[in-house]
Amino acid sequence: MNAADALLKTLIKNGLEVIFANPGTSEMHLVAAIDHHPEVRPILGLFEGVVSGAADGYSRISGKAAANLLHLGPGLGNAIPNIHNAKKARTPMLNIVGDHATYHLKYNAPLTSDLDGLSNASSDWVGRSKTPDDLSLIGAEAWKQAHRFPGQISTLIVPADCAWGETKTEGPKVDFEGPQKVDERKIELAFTALKSKTKSLLFLGGEFLDEESLTLAGQIATAVGCRLATDTLTKKHRRGAGLTKVQNIPYFAEMAEEYLAGVENIIFIGSRPPVSFFAYPGKKSFLSPDKANLIEVATPEQDGKYALKALNDLCKGKKIDSSFLPSGLIDTPIGGELNVKNLGPLMASLLPEDTIISNESGTSGFIFASYIWDAKPCDWLSITGGSIGQGIPVATGAAVAAPDRPVVCLQGDGGAMYTIQALWTQAREGLNVTNIIFSNKSYAILQVELERVGALETGDRANSMLSMDNPEIDWVSLSKSLGVPAKRTVTVEEFRKAFSDGLVSEGPSLIEIIV
Repeated sequence: MNAADALLKTLIKNGLEVIFANPGTSEMHLVAAIDHHPEVRPILGLFEGVVSGAADGYSRISGKAAANLLHLGPGLGNAIPNIHNAKKARTPMLNIVGDHATYHLKYNAPLTSDLDGLSNASSDWVGRSKTPDDLSLIGAEAWKQAHRFPGQISTLIVPADCAWGETKTEGPKVDFEGPQKVDERKIELAFTALKSKTKSLLFLGGEFLDEESLTLAGQIATAVGCRLATDTLTKKHRRGAGLTKVQNIPYFAEMAEEYLAGVENIIFIGSRPPVSFFAYPGKKSFLSPDKANLIEVATPEQDGKYALKALNDLCKGKKIDSSFLPSGLIDTPIGGELNVKNLGPLMASLLPEDTIISNESGTSGFIFASYIWDAKPCDWLSITGGSIGQGIPVATGAAVAAPDRPVVCLQGDGGAMYTIQALWTQAREGLNVTNIIFSNKSYAILQVELERVGALETGDRANSMLSMDNPEIDWVSLSKSLGVPAKRTVTVEEFRKAFSDGLVSEGPSLIEIIV
């Protein structure tokens, strides 16, 4: 067999089910190998940022890696923004990147680049095949490293001749490393702080925003009277009526400072002390109060679930006070003109249980998020790395991972144009994704930031770099051209029908909302 087939066989026996791909000439033997193995589902993305974003969404929901098949340095480079988001989320991901044949590299052909440099800059682990016999062995190690708890970015570089060469070697089935152990002394320190009757905050993050972790946190908070919080942007956060409400700290640094003001102890489980997204003149970067006692009980790589259980046992937590539980009551609008204020309660009231929400709606999403606590239980996926263009691809991958669950994408118009090709993939694969485009014809968050960084007074030329109204984008026509039915809604009644129809559709849909 050729080495490409050996690699696919190795990855399949280790659990590979999906490959998101945008291949080129150097990957053709890998493409052929995929054709030989119907156990793997190949999904084409028309841009590499769609490929990497979809793999991120798939992994956040399935809990295991997809593979990305990418073409040389430029292909990997195009995928890097959403690889960056996945890396910040600590999502398991395997990038398989084709390279020129080993003997061809010395000629510096037009597509030759510093592929190793790009790989090392974007990945946690990088391996390069040197012969057909080592390809599947390195592939097994790449898969193992991708699943190192809670997840890593692995990149496997495959020279073309290492893929097409013959081999008798097949890689082994590998075991994954679980979470690292927590220092028991830190659990004791955290318990001492929590029972001291000082103002304490239990700060969760990473993998520990699932229902079990939220329940444990609610019991601890009830027992000791502490507050609960999490990062501004999270990988996957279980939310909804009946679930402990763990509030995200605000995005803007001064609001986050105010939110944390007066806290004397902060106990971190699965996260680290928060910092501002950017530096601002005269404002803090490190957001915890200067005199607060910061106790990092479990890093994102450690066993935060064990830490929560141990803390709950020490606190003797058994119930959750109603103050930590959403009411489940939503004042649903009946009719009238649609706007950002009434859209939140309207959409929250219509969401079915177990909906997956991919949120990259910037300014509009912050308003909607406040209503999601009272919706039926759902999973909320955020843009953890801040590199825009994630929302639609992540929704695409999530729908591949959970075809029986409705997926809703909340997407700002600016970010949508980075990876709008993902709509075509949704249509081609028949994925049930309801895409909501918040059309304000601008990069609204940047208009806010322009003022916040203390820039000198600006005029039309600066504003033109942040606006998208000349020419206006026809979202309905654009969506239809990519195979996705679309509507523009301006009233509550129109949105209710379009959204409800989208949720039960067998394929994708798009709704444009003017904000």
